[in-house]
Amino acid sequence: MPFTLHLRSRLPSAIRSLILQKKPNIRNTSSMAGELRPASLVVLPRSLAPAFERFCQVNTGPLPLLGQSEPEKWMLPPQGAISETRMGHPQFWKYEFGACTGSLASLEQYSEQLKDMVAFFLGCSFSLEEALEKAGLPRRDPAGHSQTTVPCVTHAGFCCPLVVTMRPIPKDKLEGLVRACCSLGGEQGQPVHMGDPELLGIKELSKPAYGDAMVCPPGEVPVFWPSPLTSLGAVSSCETPLAFASIPGCTVMTDLKDAKAPPGCLTPERIPEVHHISQDPLHYSIASVSASQKIRELESMIGIDPVLITTGFPTHFNHEPPEETDGPPGAVALVAFLQALEKEVAIIVDQRAWNLHQKIVEDAVEQGVLKTQIPILTYQGGSVEAAQAFLCKNGDPQTPRFDHLVAIERAGRAADGNYYNARKMNIKHLVDPIDDLFLAAKKIPGISSTGVGDGGNELGMGKVKEAVRRHIRHGDVIACDVEADFAVIAGVSNWGGYALACALYILYSCAVHSQYLRKAVGPSRAPGDQAWTQALPSVIKEEKMLGILVQHKVRSGVSGIVGMEVDGLPFHNTHAEMIQKLVDVTTAQV
Repeated sequence: MPFTLHLRSRLPSAIRSLILQKKPNIRNTSSMAGELRPASLVVLPRSLAPAFERFCQVNTGPLPLLGQSEPEKWMLPPQGAISETRMGHPQFWKYEFGACTGSLASLEQYSEQLKDMVAFFLGCSFSLEEALEKAGLPRRDPAGHSQTTVPCVTHAGFCCPLVVTMRPIPKDKLEGLVRACCSLGGEQGQPVHMGDPELLGIKELSKPAYGDAMVCPPGEVPVFWPSPLTSLGAVSSCETPLAFASIPGCTVMTDLKDAKAPPGCLTPERIPEVHHISQDPLHYSIASVSASQKIRELESMIGIDPVLITTGFPTHFNHEPPEETDGPPGAVALVAFLQALEKEVAIIVDQRAWNLHQKIVEDAVEQGVLKTQIPILTYQGGSVEAAQAFLCKNGDPQTPRFDHLVAIERAGRAADGNYYNARKMNIKHLVDPIDDLFLAAKKIPGISSTGVGDGGNELGMGKVKEAVRRHIRHGDVIACDVEADFAVIAGVSNWGGYALACALYILYSCAVHSQYLRKAVGPSRAPGDQAWTQALPSVIKEEKMLGILVQHKVRSGVSGIVGMEVDGLPFHNTHAEMIQKLVDVTTAQV
């Protein structure tokens, strides 16, 4: 049962009264209403106060700092200053050199030490019960708090993992609850994870670090919020000779305001939209309504057909090189934006085409299309074990080398084990079994995959193979049989690569998604970061990229022409116009 102490924002006298008196006013707050809100306390030596304040500022999700006291202002409260007392209830944990050494009902015996200490008030996510009610869900007893493997941003000796609290939520109520939470609680109200607890490093929900366990019934989704009990790990980490912190469940009621309190209503840039990412492991994500609308618009645009990353479709098997101009430009555009996000990225290609792609990447760097050189990898296959060994460190599925695999206009294996171009010609002798990596990734937790294609015979298009067989010429033979987790269908596959880069820009510029991605820890990056904007596809960069392919005698997929066209469509007007439309939608202000 949570207990609280009532406090108005008259500092420091109210803090002195709260901390030092032996007879606190302790009340159950499960049905408390009004302007007061709960807060937990952390008391640290004055010398650590600036560092802890900054630590809270860079981890505002779990540690929303409402206020702090001034040192050298401690004194005993007047006799009987607070009424309605309950004697002897522990309020604080005492920490010595990082270890919790006991619980205390008051800090009166430490009045001299407190003269050189500072009290911090941290907001608690108490609006959660109100949000449940607003979303049409029953209020539940407070759940336990579990420690994750997500690290808070370290500052000056303060370091600790994120602590979260969980509520099980029916699938059809997820979005309504998330919107209610964001409306009522701002950043602290937004969940940091929805889905499998192990993705947060939580092995057993039944064994929380603090409080009572809560079971997630079948058919419901475990939803996690940042917990202010994260502060207990921070207090322990600094290993100061003496510190105090509120015992879990014992809070004070204050009218101190959070500087980041949410506005009365949410704008489209802040209204969250919930998206189901995967079923095994169960995973949902959040983006704003405006970001989601932009991405849907991108999807609609690239679907127009006008009459790790892998690429390479050797459709011109009678020419050298046999590659086509669709694929590499889209792959390089995606690489460029991933570099701007400071991600590690590599391209994997057929061994016979390694020299060609190495030269293409070198030229792309020289002409400013790419920021820096990237690794060009190959894979010859051989067995399931070989694929797993390639994807994982020391072959261990628990330590994957890659988070995501992307195939853009990459030849895909058909049901009969062969590889076909659009004219039903078997090109298996030119293609390495990179498909095996996509198949192996499905059994490795933490690796997901995306396939981009325009004809149905590309790697990953097994996701839509039945439609390909019905609607694409020769589809019963050429349809790729290997699925990716996500399939992007485009009129030209390069457009899909451009759209993925633009979608990343939209998501990383979305405050709602960024908060969810960061798990509410660490500073946010400014929307429209200049490096991101420069990394977007552009008509100038893509013209250079296509020119590089032409210099290396790479041909258009449909016509076989060595020239400024892709899939028989001219770069100027058709492709240039599509690139500009994608960028305009991406950077448009809502």
